[in-house]
Amino acid sequence: MANGNARLDGKVAIITGGTSGIGAATAELFVDEGATVVLAGRSREKGAALAERLGERASYVYQDVLVEDDIRSVIDDTASRHGRLDILFNNAGGPTPGNLSDITAEQIAYCYNLLFTSCALGMKFAVPHMIKSGGGSIINNSSVAGIRATQGNIIYSAVKAGLTHYSKLAGVELGPHGIRVNVISPGAIATPIFYGGSQVANTRTDEHNLKSMARLEENLARATPLKKTGLAWDIATAALYLSSEEGRFVNSHDLVVDGGRTSVFNEYPAD
Repeated sequence: MANGNARLDGKVAIITGGTSGIGAATAELFVDEGATVVLAGRSREKGAALAERLGERASYVYQDVLVEDDIRSVIDDTASRHGRLDILFNNAGGPTPGNLSDITAEQIAYCYNLLFTSCALGMKFAVPHMIKSGGGSIINNSSVAGIRATQGNIIYSAVKAGLTHYSKLAGVELGPHGIRVNVISPGAIATPIFYGGSQVANTRTDEHNLKSMARLEENLARATPLKKTGLAWDIATAALYLSSEEGRFVNSHDLVVDGGRTSVFNEYPAD
């Protein structure tokens, strides 16, 4: 329940990939901080259930970020329904195939469209509404894979690096309009996607998923100097900072949230 000190009071936000993991955690935090939040994603059942749980300031809309009309309609409909758009968190994504020796044109196109084009188009369609609202905050969820090797496959890493740079340049271009554009680069964050949780939720027991998450958290903790596991909540709080008045002077910035992982140089795994 928001209070008088809510950091996003009166703001309208769209979160893509908002039905689970980082998106869901961010939606919960944004609602708690006073925002009206539109959860966009392909998981209708999860999205509807989450929106109902979060209350009247949350709603779910279907969106496939590989479809340009879906991106446009979610943004235009949100601004029309709520009268403004203040925050866009381009969070949708997922694992992508592709190795240097056998990568295909189809794999390159899929990765690029999922991780880069979707964000670029989201920004394009959001900007006119944010200008009318007097400014806004755009956050693109990138990755430490765009900073250093061995954090993802080659095409995923290259596309994330491109997204980070594109976002910084966009912040320079849009800054005079009062629109800040920033990036969050998470390290390995413990979400079900690591063990196929989003795909197997209907076929594996809750007990199995809980055990898988516990093992995942233990393994990921060993990969950071803090010896802690990054959680979806850690990225949500970073998004809150970048979206709120506290981040008013932060623009064209890549906020790395990885527990120090990118400063560890023994990155090459054993064969």
